[in-house]
Amino acid sequence: MKELLLERKGKFVLYIIACFIPVIIQLTQTGVIALVFQAVGNKSMDDLKVVGVAALGVVILGGILNIFSRLMRISYVRDVILTLRIKAFNKIVNMSYKQFNKKSREVYVSNLINDVNTFESSFFRTLIYVISQVFMYVVSLAILVVINWKIALIIFSVSILVLLISKFYEKRTIRYQEDVSTANEKFTVDVSNIFNGLEILKLNNIEDTFLSKNKSAIKNLEHKKFKFNIFTSFQLYSNSAIGNFVIIGIMIYMIYQIQTGLNYGVMLISIQLSGNIIFSLVNIFPLVNKLKASAAIFKKITVAENVIETNGSENSFEFNNLFNINDVSFSYDSKKVFKSINFSFEKGKKHLINGPSGSGKSTLFKLVSHIIDDYEGSIDVDGVDLKSVSTSSFNEKVSYVYQDVFLFEATLKENISLYKSYTDEEVIAACNNAGLKDFVDSLDEGIYTMISENGKNLSGGERQRISIARALCKKAEIIFVDEATSALNDEFGRQIEATLLSLDATVITISHKYFEGITNKYDIVFEIKDGFMTTFKGKDYFGEVIL
Repeated sequence: MKELLLERKGKFVLYIIACFIPVIIQLTQTGVIALVFQAVGNKSMDDLKVVGVAALGVVILGGILNIFSRLMRISYVRDVILTLRIKAFNKIVNMSYKQFNKKSREVYVSNLINDVNTFESSFFRTLIYVISQVFMYVVSLAILVVINWKIALIIFSVSILVLLISKFYEKRTIRYQEDVSTANEKFTVDVSNIFNGLEILKLNNIEDTFLSKNKSAIKNLEHKKFKFNIFTSFQLYSNSAIGNFVIIGIMIYMIYQIQTGLNYGVMLISIQLSGNIIFSLVNIFPLVNKLKASAAIFKKITVAENVIETNGSENSFEFNNLFNINDVSFSYDSKKVFKSINFSFEKGKKHLINGPSGSGKSTLFKLVSHIIDDYEGSIDVDGVDLKSVSTSSFNEKVSYVYQDVFLFEATLKENISLYKSYTDEEVIAACNNAGLKDFVDSLDEGIYTMISENGKNLSGGERQRISIARALCKKAEIIFVDEATSALNDEFGRQIEATLLSLDATVITISHKYFEGITNKYDIVFEIKDGFMTTFKGKDYFGEVIL
């Protein structure tokens, strides 16, 4: 976190100065008030007038300096929080797919919104108090040493006691802050689930059930916040009790000193400085504990977890002949999905994977697409172990067409190029080859037409063709297709499958549908059953089996 704060060293220095300004103003005002009492004690109207003018000047100057102080602090905090959000976002988008899938998407949303907001409100609000209170403590103690070293020594001894008490609270403060963060994540996930499934809830009249569940999540979140706030407040109040006890003792001592000749100005400034030191001390240590709790949140949302990936990066992905799966076995949650399967994908051929629901077709995709790597056996591409192939190199040469195509709220070109620097001609060619020519021609702005949020203004067939156009624009050597036609009617389904079979690429498709005169054109069919794989030539399989 030090790197985050010091990334803008100049502004950080200004931020520190801005934190000092209120303390300097407060100490100056304390001195002026002491001079007023001194003038009253001396019964000098001339001195009182001079001090009165000085007090007015201090008030006006103090107001102006406080405004500048706040502006400097706000500017610095704005820049740091912007950097923090970028760091948190970068951590998420740079995760491996395997690591990313360990948590719900809503957890990451909570990290970017709730945790960053918590950090901003908790950390910086606390940091300014810590800096100002430390400065107040040091300066006031130094002045008090000059005025009355005995009182300064007593207060310093009390500092050690308060430090020891605050260390006792430290670990629990951090844990309670982390509990609030976790509760925020759970609440965000629950709310997202309700909103995403609202139609199903209403159609089945079960809104109240989920509303009750959501209320429980809210209560849990608020309980965690309450627990954290009560605990930190208890630290402050217990330290304040010690501070009040010491201040009362000092006041009694100073009143006694008046009888031995101490003047009112010295008495007042001694009591005021003692109060500054004691109550700065009371606040510092609990606030330091809050800073440490905020630092734990910072680490959570910006520091990547130490996840060991077996995928290497020394070899680039080159596919010239065969993509081989050799004696591969894989289990998921103690359930055996594959039992020593052997087969190969051939360069340029069209492959169909068939099998009953739950047989492991989608899992097989994850095995051969460099996502799951904790299998037994081996997978190689022309003799090169897939685990030793660079993930980024692999992803550059493959593409995916899913049943549910995600589209950005951007132009058609940007949705196809995925923000890479393809020319208009390349994007239009990809559209034509994906069967989108008539659709693009019908658009007033062509490939620069805006697509609404997730393609709500498009049909299912158009969405699938855009997904295919992405693969073509990318010039993907392998195209993985997962149930791309299952949600389409037969007319659109036949068109999409015919397009896939006409592509100049290796196509690997999972599909339950059979389109007469089209599906039987697949070169190779793999049938998964009971954890085993059987390979057929397309013409042999469709001659024997009716899908």
